[in-house]
Order: sequence, then structure tokens, then C-alpha cells
Amino acid sequence: MPESSQISSPRPLPGNDFSHKALAIVAGLTALAFVVMGYHPGLEDDSFYLAAIKWRLNPALFPHDSDYFRLQFQATIFDKLIAFSIRLTHLPISWALLLWQIAATFLLLLGCWRIARRCFTGSDAQWAAVATIAALLSLPLPGVAILLCDPHLHPRTLATAAILAAIVAVLDRKLWRAGLWLLVAFLIHAIMASLGISFGVFLLWNLRRRRAPQPSAASPAVLLLIPLGWLFEPASKAWRQAAATRGFLFLGSWHWYEWLGVFAPLVILFLLERFLRERWDPATSKQLLPLISALIHYGSFQTVVGIAVMLPVSLERLRPLEPMRYLHLLYLFFFLVVGGLLGSCLLDRRIYRWMLLFIPLSVGMFYAQRQMYSASPHLELPFRSAGSDWLRAFDWIRRNTAVDSLFALDPHYQTLPGEDFHGFRALAERSVLADYEKDGGMAARVPSLAPRWLAEVTALDGWRNFRPQDFARLKSRFGVSWVVLSPVDAQFSAPDRQAMSCPYANQEVKVCHLR
Repeated sequence: MPESSQISSPRPLPGNDFSHKALAIVAGLTALAFVVMGYHPGLEDDSFYLAAIKWRLNPALFPHDSDYFRLQFQATIFDKLIAFSIRLTHLPISWALLLWQIAATFLLLLGCWRIARRCFTGSDAQWAAVATIAALLSLPLPGVAILLCDPHLHPRTLATAAILAAIVAVLDRKLWRAGLWLLVAFLIHAIMASLGISFGVFLLWNLRRRRAPQPSAASPAVLLLIPLGWLFEPASKAWRQAAATRGFLFLGSWHWYEWLGVFAPLVILFLLERFLRERWDPATSKQLLPLISALIHYGSFQTVVGIAVMLPVSLERLRPLEPMRYLHLLYLFFFLVVGGLLGSCLLDRRIYRWMLLFIPLSVGMFYAQRQMYSASPHLELPFRSAGSDWLRAFDWIRRNTAVDSLFALDPHYQTLPGEDFHGFRALAERSVLADYEKDGGMAARVPSLAPRWLAEVTALDGWRNFRPQDFARLKSRFGVSWVVLSPVDAQFSAPDRQAMSCPYANQEVKVCHLR
């Protein structure tokens, strides 16, 4: 085969991806990232994932509401994998989750290190790239309501680590290995894996193009001719109301600064590519420019796809696939490239420059996390007691109420002062009527849940002014046996003794049994 039609092997790399020194440094950066990012099990989306893991370990849990996580999680091995590891090791759930979170963060940073080694020859640039990611893991991404890495165990982190391993394999021209890693990512988080496949295709295309320009190179997009008529079926009223709880699904409501966050990285990458074409010595790294070009093509392509999918009303059923979450990989690689270039051109081996960059950056990210979850300990570790009144109430419920109990509380409880977005279902380990903040998003992803979700949150309308007859209605209609009250509820200060008894109370929460 002519040389021009082949992909040349990459230049041999000095050292080893998995040398003891490299692993030790990545472990140190993982510890620092963990401290900066914080750790909050049961937070946000973990209200589903943690509940699913606990249900796998004890199917007697959640007899009334397991559908809120069980239906969607049929498509992932994540909860089965974590539950299997807990059964295998006999570790307490809290300790197993902590170790998985640390391992997932370590694998993500290790993947960044391996990619940095292929894009930058100097160790300063390589470690600056990884340190930049470590400092920014808790960065919120524009418009899509996710972080680079969640402060709790999330399948997105594990899937991202697998995608990074696949990208390393693409850079090394070991496509069979890339395929295996992408399959692992798909089994854990299908949406993230599909975005990883998209980026991998663009990267492979750019690697080939750099070595052997093909004037008629085929587009990396592939049209799958499959029946898609169901996408155009009219959505139900209940589904539309559930989808309305996810503001990021409606691009027309995005703010200008969110759109700036979409296009600014692409513009900066474009300018960087033009600058490096003239000044970067390709002999030092044949991988950096193709990686940047792939990011530009990937980001441009996925932006068009996201807008095309999420703007037309006729495709509203596709919005829960959240195609704009391609920004996760775009930003991850963007900061990897920027950090590596800073290390190569600015930091050198001058310790004070590293300190001037990374100490304020880390302190700023730490401060932002503390402000976001101000009522909770920054590190909610297994050996620490529950940190807030809400978490203490959830712990009491877990230890003192029947497994088949059904609870009701303010459908907006996660936004109340001191609650800090912790999920009742996952932490109290009891069934509960649907909430507005998180269960609405699940109903948008699983349309069959939407009517049930709407019925339950509608029944909770006006919760803060509920009277004994309203609680009696919940008990009669749904079988609610317990309620959780907060100071904003009319019944908190003087609950009706004939309607309920409140065996647990603190300054922020009362747990009451309906008579």
C-alpha cells in the first residue's frame, strides 16, 4: 500500500504512561481535586443513582416509587456494577461509594495525563494540563446544568474516563482498543459514549488528513436510515409540563452568556490553531494540532446538531437526549490544551508561577463550592455525622420508619434553605411522592412516567398552606403515611395533634406520622 494512504505510527514516547512516579503524581492531584471539588453523596442526580444502587442491594426498598429510577436505568450497567462491587467486597455502601468516587476521579485525571503526554513533549506542559483539569473539575458548564466532574459518584465520570482511554487509543492508532473502551462507555452512559464516538471520529479524520490530505474526505457524520416516526408523535400535556422543569432543554430561553460559553471556546481554538500552525514545531508533537482541529470540527458539528434537534417543536421528543451536553468533552479538552500551552510557554519550572496560577484558581473553585452548598460539610465523609438538620432528619427516617412507608414533602424541598439539593429518596431510603426539581427531569426522559408525575406534583400544589384535610386527602388518595415539614409550612409551628404526631423535630425539619 502506498505510504501516503497509511497513518504513520506516532513518535515513541519517553517514559511510561503508568510509571510509579506518574501514578503517584496523578494520585496527589486526585487528592487535591477531591478536596477542592468536595464530596456530597445523594446530591442532585445522585438522588436517582444512589437510590438505584440501594434498591439493587435491597429490593424491598422503594415499593411505591422505584419506577422513578428503575425504568431509565435499564439501559446502563452503572448501578448493577456498583452494587456488584459492594456485594463482592462487603464494604459499607458509604465507603464503597467514596472509594468509587476517588477511583473515578483518578481514572479521569490519568486519562488526561496520557493524552497530554501525546500532545506535549515537556513534562511542565504535560503536568500543567492535568493540574488545570484537576483545579477546574467543579466548573459548571454553560447552559447544560452539569459540571466537569460531579461531587458525587456519577456514571458520566466513569464514562468520561473510558472515553479518554479510547481517545488515547485513537492517538496511538489502536482502533480496536478504542472501540472496546467506547463500548465500555456506552454500557455506562450511552449519551456520553455517543458524544465520545463523535469526537473520536473527528480526531481520526484529522489524524489521517494531516498525514495524507484527501480532497474528497468523507464527512464523519453517518445517516442511519431507521424508523423515526415516533419522534414526530405529539407529546402529551403531562410530558410537556415535565420537560418545562428543565429550562436548559429550551434553547430559546438561554441567556447571552450561555451562548457566549458555547461559541467562545470554538473561537479561541480556531485562533490557537492558526497561531500554532505557524509557530509550533510539528516534530515535537504530531498530535496537538490534529486534536485542536478535531475539537473545532466536533464542537461546530455538535452545535449545529444541538440547535437542529432542540429548536424545532416537531422534534421536542428528542430534547431529553440533551445533545448540547457535547460541551462537557469540548470544555474538558479545551482546558487540557490551554493548560498544556500555559505550561509550555509560561510556567516553565518556576514554582512561583505555578503557585500564582493554581493556588488562586483552586481557592476560587473551593469558595464557589462552599457557597453553593453552604449548609453542608464540604466533605460529607462516611465517618462524619450528618451535617445539616435536613440530613439528620433523613437519617432518623431511615432508622426509625417502616421500609414500606410513603412520605410526602414540599415538591420544591431541595431548594429550601439548608437542604442543599440532597435527595430524600436516596438518603432517607423511603418512598416519596414526586418532587418538582428532579423527578420532573426523569419524567421528561421517560414519557410513560409523566402522567404519574403530574398527578403527584399537582396533588402537592399549595403544600406550604396545607391543612389537616389536605394531608388526609394525600393519605386517602396515595396512601401517604408520613410527611416532612419545614419552617415555611403552615403546620410546622403548630401541627394539628389530631391529624398527626411528630416524633422527630429539629430547628429546620419535623417528621410527622399521619393518624
